Amino acid sequence: MHVYKITFAETFQDLADALFAVNAPLLITIKELIVRPGGLLRNYLNGQRRRYYRPVSFFILTTVLYIIVRSLIGFDPFRNALIVVEEGPLEGNLLTEARNYMIFNINNFLFIFVFTLAVFSKLFYFRSYSLAEFLAISFYLLGVYTLLVTCNMFLVQYIGDNMQPLGILIMLIYFVYAMYSLFKGSYLLVILKSSVLFVLAFLSYAITSFGVSYVIVLLKQS
Repeated sequence: MHVYKITFAETFQDLADALFAVNAPLLITIKELIVRPGGLLRNYLNGQRRRYYRPVSFFILTTVLYIIVRSLIGFDPFRNALIVVEEGPLEGNLLTEARNYMIFNINNFLFIFVFTLAVFSKLFYFRSYSLAEFLAISFYLLGVYTLLVTCNMFLVQYIGDNMQPLGILIMLIYFVYAMYSLFKGSYLLVILKSSVLFVLAFLSYAITSFGVSYVIVLLKQS
């Protein structure tokens, strides 16, 4: 039973120094997130934080790493995804442009995934941790997701576009493993709950990102 509660102020205080402070060994954080994610998450939520990289800092660092690697290998994840906008009904053009905008700026919308994952985790495991604590968990786990996507980028670049879904599939498996490592309990129940909440969080992330993209495109044309 954890006694240390994370507040929203503490969670978002990370944003202030995420790009400047390195308060814990990065390699230890990555290793434990892969080998024993539940142990790291419990330790962090219980106040044992000095030996770990902060969750928001970790998330931002992995995102920056993704952008750098993508630039170095000349990877274009949108080469077969964007649709040319042709003349036609205005509403149809807006939907197409919103889709293109969302795809082109998908990394900027990843913060939305952090929030949807935290919200659904709170709904499915409402007695376990506060929403702020689930936000910290989501920043850590989606930092791992960004690392997975970075590695998968090489497969897509040098093998083919059919490798593109591999990143999200591996993340789903990792997320279920991390949640079981954190909560233990019934193996089948954790798998079911974690799988459903991940899919719902991902769909909410996609729908919200598209909605924001649509509003942005609409405002640009106003």
